[in-house]
Amino acid sequence: MGVLVSPVTSRIQHRSVILLLALFALATPLAAQKEVAAKVVSLSGQVSSLRDGATWALNVGDLVQPQQTIVTGANSYAVFQVSDGSTFDVYPNAQVIFRNNRGDWKDLLEITLGKVRVQIQHIGGVPNHNKVRTPTAVIAVRGTVFDVEVEDADATTLVLVEEGQVEVRHLMEPGQTRLLNPGDWLRVFKNQPLAAKTVDRGMVMQRLMRAASDALNEALYRIPRNPSGTGVPSGTTGSSGDKPGTPAPTPGSGPAPPPPPPQP
Repeated sequence: MGVLVSPVTSRIQHRSVILLLALFALATPLAAQKEVAAKVVSLSGQVSSLRDGATWALNVGDLVQPQQTIVTGANSYAVFQVSDGSTFDVYPNAQVIFRNNRGDWKDLLEITLGKVRVQIQHIGGVPNHNKVRTPTAVIAVRGTVFDVEVEDADATTLVLVEEGQVEVRHLMEPGQTRLLNPGDWLRVFKNQPLAAKTVDRGMVMQRLMRAASDALNEALYRIPRNPSGTGVPSGTTGSSGDKPGTPAPTPGSGPAPPPPPPQP
């Protein structure tokens, strides 16, 4: 025996299907945007993105889309995370373009000024090929932790490897590459061939101490390093002795630690 469906019911069902399809169509681009975007997971000071010809202040939880430029002010610092769990830290007075090459999502960053620390995840030991570019060099990575800094107006680029392995290629001198291992560093000059890679334990220790200082400063800023963290709101800064990139305070030079909680 058939079931009679009134014209009103039929129209309601038809509209419901159209509404669901419309919602699905809207949700799909949003999911795709999150897949290729970088999320702000911690932030201190003045950090902005340039898009549509305007400057937008960033806050924890905001997304930076491909081809948008990240700009940090003095005494400012931010950590971004992409969908595969890889992160990049942007230090003060830096300008970084995120995924500037839409034809290749492995082009992660293009650094035009300042310092960035990159940590590429390689889950299950599978290589995770990414590239970081500067005006003078291309740094190809497979899963590692390293620093890249554009030091001056001539785009002199310093690459220092903490973990893993990177390949550095000179943009102005085709065919010139160097493979860097942990503890190796290389400075790339605009109009000079690549020099031999350098293992400078003093410089490595200095960088590691700076990294430890950065971690301490993050704790002082109370900046969580996870996507669900709350971070410090945009526009706030720590004291001049606590800013990222400066040496950690010497014992006894700062205020005394708070007393322990009372015992029950």
